[in-house]
Amino acid sequence: MIFTYQDLEPIDLTQVNQIAKEAGAAILSIYNLSPENIGLTLKDDQSPLTAADKLSHEVIFNALTALTPQIPIISEEGRDIPYETRKNWPYFWCADPLDGTKEFIKHNGEFTVNIALIHQNTPVLGIIYIPVTGELYYGGQNIGSWKESRDGTTTHLHADVSSTGWIAAGSRSHASPEETAVLSQYPVKETISVGSSLKFCLIAEGRAHIYYRHGPTMEWDTAAGQAIATFSGAKMTLLNGEPFLYNKVSLLNQGFLCKVK
Repeated sequence: MIFTYQDLEPIDLTQVNQIAKEAGAAILSIYNLSPENIGLTLKDDQSPLTAADKLSHEVIFNALTALTPQIPIISEEGRDIPYETRKNWPYFWCADPLDGTKEFIKHNGEFTVNIALIHQNTPVLGIIYIPVTGELYYGGQNIGSWKESRDGTTTHLHADVSSTGWIAAGSRSHASPEETAVLSQYPVKETISVGSSLKFCLIAEGRAHIYYRHGPTMEWDTAAGQAIATFSGAKMTLLNGEPFLYNKVSLLNQGFLCKVK
């Protein structure tokens, strides 16, 4: 599949999807080691970092640079690009080489590879790969959102915009007391908790209807998921209803609401 958008040179989406899968394979090569061999360290903010994060970053950065040398990259493990350098970029890749490092450490399988293409502060393409299950989600402007199973079967995704009884997707590791107050404003009947960007995927495939996040995230945590949810028919905004934008002076996100209508 070829992804085309405005003045952008056509991108072979099959190759981008393959990059996500190769990054996932790199992650699994560390995941399957014994816990003492995963290279666990702490970043300055005390969040965990493993050898899998670093290895996945190398795979994604090198492969995207080779595929689209004209498009710069912001990655969680390559984030230190001054705003003055990036503020006028028309396009850039926004990648999280391992979203859900805490889930990786817990060994529950709920971690992902996230790759998004941003144009003028908005995601226009997103890819999420789940290494443990081999499932791939992707969505983009003019192509809609899709799920590819391990056996290669593809399914066109549509958010469930007609349900009157909603399921909320909640965080496995970052739940907040503010969720109860916000979700009480919607017809939520049930809450399911999953790690990483999988919450966006649940909305895109109609298995959940709303995802509220009060606490901080970074742009690479949300970009791919926003694209996949949006192009399935959902909507993501700041808590005040304003657009949720990227390439900000600070790459730290405010709270957000992703829902079906």
